[in-house]
Amino acid sequence: MRNYIVFDLEWNQSAHGKADSVEDFPFEIIEIGAVKLNEDFSMSGEFHRLIKPQVYTQMHYVISEVTHMDMWELRHHGEDFANAVSNFIEWCGEDCVYCTWGSMDLTELQRNMKYFGVKNSFPKPLFYYDVQKLYARFYKDGMKPSLDSAVDELGLLEERTFHRALDDAYYTGKLLAQMAKEVGAERLLQYRSIDYFRLPSHKEEEVRMVFPDYSKYVSLIFDSKEAAMKERSVAEMKCYKCGRMLRKKVRWFTPNQKIYYGLAICPEHGYLKGKVRMKKVDENQVYVVKTLKLTDEEGAKQIICRKDDVRKKRAERSREKKKRQKKMEEGE
Repeated sequence: MRNYIVFDLEWNQSAHGKADSVEDFPFEIIEIGAVKLNEDFSMSGEFHRLIKPQVYTQMHYVISEVTHMDMWELRHHGEDFANAVSNFIEWCGEDCVYCTWGSMDLTELQRNMKYFGVKNSFPKPLFYYDVQKLYARFYKDGMKPSLDSAVDELGLLEERTFHRALDDAYYTGKLLAQMAKEVGAERLLQYRSIDYFRLPSHKEEEVRMVFPDYSKYVSLIFDSKEAAMKERSVAEMKCYKCGRMLRKKVRWFTPNQKIYYGLAICPEHGYLKGKVRMKKVDENQVYVVKTLKLTDEEGAKQIICRKDDVRKKRAERSREKKKRQKKMEEGE
């Protein structure tokens, strides 16, 4: 029987700021908390471990204020990360789906596993449920609230506090169960998220997901943004309702080199707007997250106007550059 593993992590960081952080290891996990829900979303178990810090051995003051943990507690009651995470994965079982509040926990868990030499046995790609994102979609028109706000809004507050791993996991599990009841489990669980810690390493691993109201594509790694936009799988716009390859009405453009926008028309389903997000891997390399969504006349108009604004700003910058060059030449 499949279980939902709703977990939360607390982590510490350099007490002296980014300058003293270990490269590629900004956060060290100090607590794991989780609850297990069965297929009916009833809680069937809890997991909790404190972890003895090995890298950041001085507590950052903000972490201490928020969690009320201190180094004495972690040193005397914590265990090694490798042992704690191995116990956690064993407790989860093989047939499980991970659920978190927000998108960071799975990434940081895997980052810590890599740093401490723990084998990453998670599936690739790693799908999970972002309960915060689900709550925002069905209750807040896309606006992401804090965990305590969501708990209060649904009347789920109990004696437990917030900002400790097990308590936050417990409340996240309660929220998931309540949403499954109110929204409907089948409707709710259509919207899976994907973790980006381990990216596709070849074309066969690229991810294509179709949801009721949009589609998502996650690419492999490219050496540059320019190389990414030349790739057919990135540049193409396909209707996720009927599978037609569409001709673009507005070709891909970008106002900031980070996000690209485009517009196409499906003869059967109407306007399709596209968004390509460039995600940095390192100084030059990027991967792409592309979303396509059907829109109406107003949505199409917004894309067209946005491109026009970008064109005008570029023209203005070009004129200003020519003016500066002319002044410099005249000054000579």
